Amino acid sequence: MNLTHFPHPDSQFQNSRFHLSEVQHLYGKSVHLLSDPFLLSHLAQLCAEATSQPVINELITTLYSSLLKIVVNQEFPQKFSQIRTRMAAFHPEAVFQGPILDPETPVVTVNLARAGTLPSHICYTALNYFMNPKKVRQDHISIARKTDDQDQVTGSEVSGHKIGGSIDDGIVLFPDPMGATGSTLCKALDLYKTRGKAKKLIAIHCIVTPEYLKRLGIQHPDLKIYAVRLDRGLSSQNVLDSPLGTYWDQERGLNDKHYIVPGGGGFGEIMNNAYV
Repeated sequence: MNLTHFPHPDSQFQNSRFHLSEVQHLYGKSVHLLSDPFLLSHLAQLCAEATSQPVINELITTLYSSLLKIVVNQEFPQKFSQIRTRMAAFHPEAVFQGPILDPETPVVTVNLARAGTLPSHICYTALNYFMNPKKVRQDHISIARKTDDQDQVTGSEVSGHKIGGSIDDGIVLFPDPMGATGSTLCKALDLYKTRGKAKKLIAIHCIVTPEYLKRLGIQHPDLKIYAVRLDRGLSSQNVLDSPLGTYWDQERGLNDKHYIVPGGGGFGEIMNNAYV
């Protein structure tokens, strides 16, 4: 069947685009804080004191399945496609003509063990269904925060990694639930930037802090950041009453041990029932 003989594509697809629902802020164009009651409700339940396994990982699965869809719609390149449907045997018009995601885009999802293990696996599994599986890869980095005698984060340490190749012209995803101090992601980005030039570097979080956004904005301004929620619960009332980022230097989302407030505890711990 010669597709060039078909009528023009349906006009409904000529100017179709995804519209991201996000909160207004002053953190810069690379930061996307989602305005999504569905995701906020699931995240609130995930962070609640009474929530335990197996519900924790079920909620993580729902959150990251939804987050991946949002990021893909907003950031992945598209192409015009002509695809015969099962009705083409009876009607020559039965060919879908419209935009789809470009399946030939190389994609890497990075498992930042341990909190990022399940989120990365969720993204990797889903990507294989609508992208070319031969161009989808999952890498693994064993990384942990380093702390001082006061339990404050002083950096991150990589104890091992499996990086499966170059990132040239690809999209690299970092699905990590908590963006607290930024030390882990900065370390991972430093490592990946020695492996080539990515088309896009994208972090996908449940919660971030103002401190995290400031650090990443300075050290890796090319990173695109998506988050369900920004937590600045230890800020003054004046700051809490202000639009996000108005008093960025005074916003505080980390306690003295660099855990997020209100947050939800250590996600690497609660997701694995391993409190070490």
